[in-house]
Amino acid sequence: MAFEADGRFSDRQSPPTPAEFKGSPGSILHTLLALVLWLGSVHFNFVVVLLSFILLPLQKALGVIGLLLIFMVIPIDERSKWGRKLSRYICKHAVGYFPVSLYVEDIKAFDPNEAYVFGYEPHSVWPIGVVALADLTGFMPLPKIKVLASTAVFYTPFMRHVWSWLGLSPATRNNFSSLLSSGCSCIIVPGGVQEAFYMERGSEIAFIQKRKGFVRIAMQMGNPLVPVFCFGQSDVYKWWKPSWKLYRDFSRAIKFAPIIFWGVLGSPLPFRNPLHVVVGRPFVVKKNPQPTVEEVDEVHAQFVEALKDLFERHKARVGCADLKLRIL
Repeated sequence: MAFEADGRFSDRQSPPTPAEFKGSPGSILHTLLALVLWLGSVHFNFVVVLLSFILLPLQKALGVIGLLLIFMVIPIDERSKWGRKLSRYICKHAVGYFPVSLYVEDIKAFDPNEAYVFGYEPHSVWPIGVVALADLTGFMPLPKIKVLASTAVFYTPFMRHVWSWLGLSPATRNNFSSLLSSGCSCIIVPGGVQEAFYMERGSEIAFIQKRKGFVRIAMQMGNPLVPVFCFGQSDVYKWWKPSWKLYRDFSRAIKFAPIIFWGVLGSPLPFRNPLHVVVGRPFVVKKNPQPTVEEVDEVHAQFVEALKDLFERHKARVGCADLKLRIL
């Protein structure tokens, strides 16, 4: 059964065929190494800079900074055999740590020859549940998948290399459209990094009420939209953000919310908390090269409703019956 973009259900397809996948725990040593490689870049860069100025003469410390600047701009071979092998290693061991489970409501609704736009929520500190959808993890029956991320990622030393090999790509309008044109499915977090500004304990926040660009591109390209929600992701890190008015004004100005976060023993290693990623049924979006504001609003409203319904259908199943989702 398919959900059409005009809000009606179609009986042109057979009943849904759900499928569930779950990461298997592996060697703790390999798992820890995979997680550090995947999530430790920001902390590593901070420690390197800090120790350079504490332990080295100023000239050498500046040399270290210069080296990091070089790593920010040197070209990356996204298809590097070594890099992809490392990324496959990370995906294999990362999904077994939490562990990560993926529940697809209708696995047969996905055509390997089609490109889809996955709207993934929430962002949390890091949207790490997207690893369940990565092509190297192998859960989804789609050969080409890219995760669209903030351009800041691709100017962060070491992180830009590892995450590019993992299948991340800059979340720019041109890049988004180009990837879809090439037959590559795209995973986008509509709330983006700014969603962290609105995070609160005890409930989930989806900052998507005014985030409609991904819907417009899906309509222009004629690619199906897919709602995705990850339960448990907001609990894998402890975090703190100031409540000062200056912080709020600064965050709004830069469209980013700098927060302090930590995992096990204050490290970037996340706490072991089961992650449940649920994927709704794709709904067909009629190709419209020049959609009007009203047409975009209509399809966006349908996506938001589909995301809310997906959340409500599965929260009790994954042990979060009392959890609330706020759409901002």
